[in-house]
Amino acid sequence: MWFGSMWFVEQSIWDTHMSGFLIFMSSNLSKFLTIAFVGTAFFLVTIQPGEAQSRRVDSRSRTCAQVQSLIDQQGAVLLSTGVHTFDRYVSNRNQCQHGEVLLREYVPTKDTGRCRVQRCAEDFRFYRD
Repeated sequence: MWFGSMWFVEQSIWDTHMSGFLIFMSSNLSKFLTIAFVGTAFFLVTIQPGEAQSRRVDSRSRTCAQVQSLIDQQGAVLLSTGVHTFDRYVSNRNQCQHGEVLLREYVPTKDTGRCRVQRCAEDFRFYRD
């Protein structure tokens, strides 16, 4: 009988502590879910500008100076040079991958048909058979 009453006392102490623990956990869970929701929303909002920057710019709708300035400001730009043609043009060699070199090219712009730009290309000097 003594063991039974002792069990009841220990059980009531356990229940008291557990109910406080559950209240603590439920309040922290709601805080955690709120922070997770806000963090996810912030991430989704900040990823949208990156997606907008990855769109192609039509070189034929801008002047040569505007195209060159855009490439210098952003480092690398996807330029549409025709209805079905585009390429990635860069400001300097730092935008190229290992094994690539700068290749000078000309793209059509609003004010001239030959605006000088640069793009990365594989360096075939090292790939001889």
